[in-house]
Amino acid sequence: MLVFKLTKLWLFSILLLTVSVVPTSAASKTVKLKITFVSATLDENNHVGNEWWWGGYINGKVVEEGSTVVLNLKTTDKIRLKAEAQEQDKYPDYGESNATIKVSSITKAIHKPLKVTVTENRGRYSGNIATWKFVFKVEKSS
Repeated sequence: MLVFKLTKLWLFSILLLTVSVVPTSAASKTVKLKITFVSATLDENNHVGNEWWWGGYINGKVVEEGSTVVLNLKTTDKIRLKAEAQEQDKYPDYGESNATIKVSSITKAIHKPLKVTVTENRGRYSGNIATWKFVFKVEKSS
């Protein structure tokens, strides 16, 4: 019985020693990424409207079309992209799209398109749609 307890204690000690020696920095490596809101294009507009507002977001922060954000992120983090478009009239019509990219999956530059659909909600064209294409570029930065 005493031998069993000593063996158990010895194994537990080795386990603790092994866990304490593993570097914690391996899991929290940081990567510098450059993310650009490349473009927002109205691809289709079937009588939804003529006046528009649109916006792009990177990790919750508003980014102007053509602008770039540089972020230092952990390899375990995710990048959250959001695109939204709104037809501007008395009763605005709205659409949005979201995407999440794992930082660890970025090995080369990628272009991430987001499709936003806005549906007319009133009037004789009710149910018609407008389609927007937003493009974000994600790449490692030096």
